[in-house]
Amino acid sequence: MHGRAWGVLLVLCGAVFLEGIDVAMLNVALPSIRSDLGMSTGALQWVMSAYVLGYGGFMLLGGKAADLFGRRRMFLSWLGVFVLFSGLGGLAVDGWMLVAARFVTGIAAAFMTPAGLSIITTGFPEGPRRNKALLVYSGTGAAGFSIGLVVGGLLTAVDWRWVFFAPVILSCLILAAALVLLPASERPGPPYGRPEPHGRPDEPHGRPVPHGHPGRQRRVDLPGALSVTAAIILLVLAVERAAHTTLGWTLGTFAAGLAFLCVFVLVERRAPEPLVRLGILRNASLVRADLAALLFSAGFFGFQFIAVLYLQELRGWSTLRTSLALLVIGADSVLSPTLTPRLVARYGNARVIFGGLLLAVLSYALFLPVGADWTYAAMFPALLLLGLAFSLAYGPLTIVATEGVDEAEQGLAGGILYTSFQFGAALGLSAVTAVDVAATGTDGSPQALLDGYHAALLVPLAAAVLATVISAFGLRPLKGRGAEMYAGTKDASVGAPR
Repeated sequence: MHGRAWGVLLVLCGAVFLEGIDVAMLNVALPSIRSDLGMSTGALQWVMSAYVLGYGGFMLLGGKAADLFGRRRMFLSWLGVFVLFSGLGGLAVDGWMLVAARFVTGIAAAFMTPAGLSIITTGFPEGPRRNKALLVYSGTGAAGFSIGLVVGGLLTAVDWRWVFFAPVILSCLILAAALVLLPASERPGPPYGRPEPHGRPDEPHGRPVPHGHPGRQRRVDLPGALSVTAAIILLVLAVERAAHTTLGWTLGTFAAGLAFLCVFVLVERRAPEPLVRLGILRNASLVRADLAALLFSAGFFGFQFIAVLYLQELRGWSTLRTSLALLVIGADSVLSPTLTPRLVARYGNARVIFGGLLLAVLSYALFLPVGADWTYAAMFPALLLLGLAFSLAYGPLTIVATEGVDEAEQGLAGGILYTSFQFGAALGLSAVTAVDVAATGTDGSPQALLDGYHAALLVPLAAAVLATVISAFGLRPLKGRGAEMYAGTKDASVGAPR
């Protein structure tokens, strides 16, 4: 990759790092926010839920908007919104103000993130160069989450408002660099080593006209956008609130979400230019990657939630000590851009994903019998394996979920992937919370807490097992995909054209 390509990649990595560190720092600061703003536990939960609703609910619309109105434009404008409302969150003097700011911040992330991902997938050709870029990108996002746990603890010790002000400073730097480095053209050329494609307005089989083609019309499928956004918001809301409301309310909300989803499918089948071309779901590898991503995210975030409760509620560890204990999971930020590309080149994406998911199963199984007096040395293998599992699974899942997709739909593919991750996170958090509450009982004794954690830890284990089974259907003989990737990497390393 040339210097300009690295510059663009670093800008986009900075944005995904920002998103990761923003979420992680807020997790650590929640107890201080509740104390200062006088929020109840139920109200405090909305600080996180509002972000997830905005992020997950508008992700598909954000991905499609990047394809229709320009990836650079969407990335820059919504990064500006992210900056503004992060700062407003730090100025909040009441709980509802903070919840509203987090909701809009989530919407901004929903438009910004798929736009950034699609800039990479349309700017780098399929093969070793794109794989390397995506693995560096995913590793940086993971590093943001890991580093955010520690930085959030340090900033909260000063004042929780710095958890919101610090991202504003970083966002301004990224925005300034993006204005200079991101190419104005939607089709970056020589700096990325990709020739200009030649699209035709009469492409067969109903394939979309490439983005930027003069024959392409910029239409927004408003009925589709409204119905799918309502469906996702209601489904995420039902999952998020499952452990905090009555069964009837949860089932009613879930049924309403499914009804809007059915309306969305009917609208898309008739729309001349649909928000989501349903034919994209015929891509078996894409669907498989999105389902595995959903389950992997559910297990990962559910496990971290229970691990934090175990360390802080049962063991009495401080916020900073807990953050430092979980920092080993951040090993993926180093391994994703270094070890994973070599494994992908040698074995192919499907095998690396399968291996990563198997390691996640092993990690959760090792932590399952956790005791009330476990030393950190006893926990360390499970945490380290989880970091390794994340490094092997997350980046390759991103590659497979965008591989072979028409350039005009890269934003949409990214939106579907990140919607899967967000819905999975909401599903995992809600499921482990519900199981934990049901299994803990009412006495609140240390043994009761431990029993609840043991029961809840079965949820991430089950999710990882199911994800592994799904990913197994994508395994192919090495002489196919893996050998081709390996040959491509060797060619690229000596400057030979692919």
